[in-house]
Amino acid sequence: MSIHNQALMNDTGILHLEDASVVMVYTEWNDTVINELVAGCERTLQHYNVSRVAKLQVPGAFELPFACKQYWEATKGTGSQPGAIIAFGCVIRGGTPHFEYVCDAVTSGITQLNLQLPVPVIFGVLTVDNMEQAVERLGGPHGHKGEEAAVTALKMIAMQRSLRK
Repeated sequence: MSIHNQALMNDTGILHLEDASVVMVYTEWNDTVINELVAGCERTLQHYNVSRVAKLQVPGAFELPFACKQYWEATKGTGSQPGAIIAFGCVIRGGTPHFEYVCDAVTSGITQLNLQLPVPVIFGVLTVDNMEQAVERLGGPHGHKGEEAAVTALKMIAMQRSLRK
């Protein structure tokens, strides 16, 4: 069984979401990792026939919450607002406290967005000690975090729709 199929095994609640819209906001930093997170997310969305997908790139993880909020505001009233936003980044620990500051700020910012926006903002930010740990989250022993983020986004869209009924 492929890693992709493992992520999809727990797809309970994802039915008939072909009309769903998802935006991925992702960083330039650690682009090898980020490109695979985005690719895994795209594969999973394609698996569920979700074709309304947008992407927005930002310089670094610190900018993710701002960009997510700006995307939401820019699409207000246009009919193209997403049903979910996925924030992808990869912050690798270094020798300074910068890692903690960035991780805390991004986590807090995305948490605030989940309380402020009427759509879920999925936390797809890897916070790892080294590149090996990042790679392990691209289909290794810790799953594929890009695929998992897509499944989470679709489950949250489905949950929202079920509450509206």
